[in-house]
Parts: sequence; structure tokens; C-alpha cells
Amino acid sequence: MIYRATESIKKGNMVLIYDSDDREGETDIIMPAHAVTPKHVALMRRDAGGLICVAIHPLAAQRLGLPFMSDLLKHANELAEVVEKPGDIPYDISSSFSLWVNHRNTFTGITDIDRALTINEISKAVQSSLNGAPVDFGKEFRSPGHVPLLRAAGNLLNERKGQTELSIALAELANITPAMVMCEMLDENTGKALSKRDAKLYAKNHDLVFLEGSEIVEAYENFLEFRSLSRRTDG
Repeated sequence: MIYRATESIKKGNMVLIYDSDDREGETDIIMPAHAVTPKHVALMRRDAGGLICVAIHPLAAQRLGLPFMSDLLKHANELAEVVEKPGDIPYDISSSFSLWVNHRNTFTGITDIDRALTINEISKAVQSSLNGAPVDFGKEFRSPGHVPLLRAAGNLLNERKGQTELSIALAELANITPAMVMCEMLDENTGKALSKRDAKLYAKNHDLVFLEGSEIVEAYENFLEFRSLSRRTDG
């Protein structure tokens, strides 16, 4: 299933990821940020209904100067009381939210066209930063905006196993730019997250790959082990 998923996102397609029963218990639609079109944005807001975000590799986030939103709020004394506290999130110890941005070539930033443009340009910025090219993020983007950025944990799945890290790990496995769009699938009838059963049915009906978070964790651990062994052998 991992092979099918990596091949799918290499082609710019969507896949579904379910994190775990003991975490959020949610399924996200994810796809490469560079491949997003206005039609993809429309599909995610219509069929998923959650927040359309872009997860970013931690090294790219560091090079682009993207902070964690929780750190920014800690320095805003008048807002100190709303800052999350350790253990304040019921399913994790911290949030991966960074800035919310619009690309400067957008108008309002909220339309499908505007959000697709912002998402595409975020991917370009991530790729440039990882290639060692200087990127003036503030010149390209304005904040606040309508596309939330998620900064993956520094050690990815060794540190945190959220949808942010799962999607970036999958991008690494597929060897594509590690900037991934994600949107939670919600159920308009129950008011809750879409059940795993219904998410699997959606995947089947739309010919999409459905992945358990544990499948990505296992594949990524094998990937890291193989990479470490290769480096020792080359050395």
C-alpha cells in the first residue's frame, strides 16, 4: 500500500491518511502542494470540509524563518492567557501551526484560485530553501492570510506522529518536495470527524489510496535504517 501511495503522490494525486485510534482519530486528504489546482481546493473544502493547510519540512521551515505560532503568542504578553500550555491539547503536547499566509499576487486570498496560487508558491519556496537558494519569505507572502502553515517536528516521526509529520514522511519516501496540502475529513451528519469506515468507502469510491498512519511509520523507520546503513557502507 505504501508503494501505491508514493506512486500516487509522485503523480500529483490525493491519498487519504488516518493517523491512529489513540490520537486524533481523523482521516486527512493529502497531496503535494506543487500539484494543487483550484479544483483540488474546491474538492477539499466540499468533500473534506476541514482546514486546508500546508505541512512543511522542518529544515525548510527553519531556513524560511517560520516560527511556531505558540512561540509567537508566548511573546505577546496581552495574549499570554490564550497560549497553549504543556498537556493542554488532549491528543498531543504541542501544535504544529505556524503562520497563516497569502501570496502577494493574490487578491482576497480565500478563493480557490488564490489559495491554489499561495499553496503552489509555498512549495516553490520550500524547494528553493532546501536547494540552498535564499528566499525572502516576507517579500513573497503576507500574513495573516488564508493558508495555514504547519511546521513539522524536527525529528519528524521520531518526535511526533501527527498528520503533519506523516505527510512529510510520505513525501520523503516518494522523493518529492516536502510541502504537502492536507485537509481533515468531517461528517456533516454527526458533526464529528468522518469515521474510518466512511473514509475508506470514500477512498474506494474515488479510487484513492487509504493509509493507516502506522503503515507510514513502519515504512519510514525502514527508510531511515536503510539510509543509515548505506551511509555507513559508503563511508
